[in-house]
Amino acid sequence: MSDKNKKETRKKMPEKRPDKGNQSENNNMFAGNGKNKNTIFIFIAVAVGFFVLNYFSNQETAVKITQVRFETKIMPKHAVDKVVVVNHQKVEVYIKEQLRTDPEFSDLKSEGSVFAAGKTPDYYFNIGSVEVFEKNMETLQKDVPRVNRVPIDYDTQTDVFGELLGWLLPLIIIVAIWIFVFRRMGSGMGGAGGGIFNVGRSKAKLFDNEKTKVKVDFTNVAGMEEAKIEVQEIVDFLKKPDKYTKLGGKIPKGALLVGPPGTGKTLLAKAVAGEANVPFFSLSGSDFVEMFVGVGASRVRDLFSQAKQKSPCIVFIDEIDAIGRTRSRGASLGGNDERENTLNQLLTEMDGFDTNAGVIIIAATNRADVLDPALMRAGRFDRQIHVELPDLTEREDIFKVHIKPLKMSSDVDIQKLAKQTPGFSGADIANVCNEAALIAARSNKKSVTHQDFHDAIDRIVGGLEKKSKIITKTEKKTIAYHEAGHATVSWMLEHAHPLVKVTIVPRGQALGAAWYQPHERQITTKDQLLDEMCATLGGRASEEINFGKISTGALNDLERVTKQAFSMTAFLGMSEKIGNLSYYDSTKSEYQFQKPYSELTGEMIDQEVKAMIEEQYNRAKEILKDNTEGMTQLAELLLEKEVIYFEDAEKILGKRDFNDEYEEEVQKIRQKNKDRLKHQLEEKARQDKEEKERKEKRENKI
Repeated sequence: MSDKNKKETRKKMPEKRPDKGNQSENNNMFAGNGKNKNTIFIFIAVAVGFFVLNYFSNQETAVKITQVRFETKIMPKHAVDKVVVVNHQKVEVYIKEQLRTDPEFSDLKSEGSVFAAGKTPDYYFNIGSVEVFEKNMETLQKDVPRVNRVPIDYDTQTDVFGELLGWLLPLIIIVAIWIFVFRRMGSGMGGAGGGIFNVGRSKAKLFDNEKTKVKVDFTNVAGMEEAKIEVQEIVDFLKKPDKYTKLGGKIPKGALLVGPPGTGKTLLAKAVAGEANVPFFSLSGSDFVEMFVGVGASRVRDLFSQAKQKSPCIVFIDEIDAIGRTRSRGASLGGNDERENTLNQLLTEMDGFDTNAGVIIIAATNRADVLDPALMRAGRFDRQIHVELPDLTEREDIFKVHIKPLKMSSDVDIQKLAKQTPGFSGADIANVCNEAALIAARSNKKSVTHQDFHDAIDRIVGGLEKKSKIITKTEKKTIAYHEAGHATVSWMLEHAHPLVKVTIVPRGQALGAAWYQPHERQITTKDQLLDEMCATLGGRASEEINFGKISTGALNDLERVTKQAFSMTAFLGMSEKIGNLSYYDSTKSEYQFQKPYSELTGEMIDQEVKAMIEEQYNRAKEILKDNTEGMTQLAELLLEKEVIYFEDAEKILGKRDFNDEYEEEVQKIRQKNKDRLKHQLEEKARQDKEEKERKEKRENKI
């Protein structure tokens, strides 16, 4: 075949329909597609035509009159051609043609109904009884010869349209409700295609073209350096699969992102898809769960069927614990567990007889402890990538990302903000930045200042200020000395967290608060825990020393030190009497009906906890007695200003002269991060240069 004939053949061949992804191909009456919409419009047009026809066919052309006028005005003129009694209720009167011009009949209508066949009545009136009407007609025509009398006809008429409407209207309403309900059910269950018959199709969103492709890459993910290194191998495999397969290696089929809420698990999965530039299926674990039996398993099959067609690709299942929980050991009581069926199908698809080459599954959860062991074994989710809460340097990077769109003041210190937000996730830091911008806008500022970030952190951690709360002078003084006691004791202890600020402005449920900058330790010694416990008891000790009485303000402090002392004694083996024993249950079993220790051991634990707390309480009182003057000055300054900062405490209590190894390590990590970033930029510049040279060589050859 010549080239010309080949081109003509291609033109004649129908174009291949583009892949519609997970759209439905079933054109049923519930799917809401174009053909069915046209059908619905046809039904509506027929119904409208039916009502219009009914209206015009029933339109009255005769004039309604009274029976008295008929008997006294019309009959005496001998103008009646005939009368017709319809259904024993209505009398239709026909006027003679030659007398229609009489002034008495000036109210007659000149034209009849369009749909009427033959002559139509001119007047009509209603009667109560046919017998009475006939007697009246006999009386009116007693002097008229019988041959010339007005004839009386009888007719029975049926309202066809009315009866038909009475049958059809309820049926139409029922069908309309039925279609509406099933279309709603279809849109809720059938995924993108809609329709009750598409309930088993996957509801995953597909990002695979220029308009919908994922535009997030690793540059948008701050922190999580270790997690990014682990998933980088997945990206490399999707970009260069031959690099691994030619050596006989196999890429892990699945990666499970585990971590607390808000740490960026979903963002990391999107970044993997963006870096690899491959189709990306995204859905939640709850999308598989449905009230109908077998729907979840059907959706799993449909999802993997679509993924195979798009391979290589990534399937991301968020909150996989919705379907991946450990299966019950006993059989269900006569029922069918839909969630377990869905999990079984997922296990089969991930590592069954059928291979899923090029389909990589990434899942995210913050409840890895409840997942089924079969889901976690090698060959399914081979890797668990822990996405933990960001540390100090990672929080700095996250702050840098989220403050980019903000109009910042020059006094904002990101390093200080990172230090003041220990335990904050990436989502929390984003909330801090947004809240700071809102606070600055509320104050009509032109830029966001460092104080706005301070206020945002205070609001998120402690709640909104309640300046309108009624507090007496005595209560305010008690609160001030309580917080001054916390600040003084923590200042004098080596391992207590450094003070940031102290306030007696009520926030949330707290009447006052002392803010600290905790060190992010990987392990904690007994001395460090005891120092923290002593600082926590400083408020109650200050009340007893200064006022000779105690208040309910130390409830939260007592709760914290009690839990801490119990953990040290029963879990961490930090009690000499209990010894190196731990009664901690790492499995967190829900079916533990008794304590893992005897009653005698329980009494010993109680005694040790009480002794430990009393020892630290007395220690706090001794520290406050030795620094009474400084504590008093702090309390009075608090009563005057309501808020004091680190600098104020340093002026009153002196400089904290403790060797801070933590800051030294932080500086080392910062330097390492700078060196790594510099190396990455240099490597990227080198790759760009090589790519440019290769491109120039190709152009020169051409």
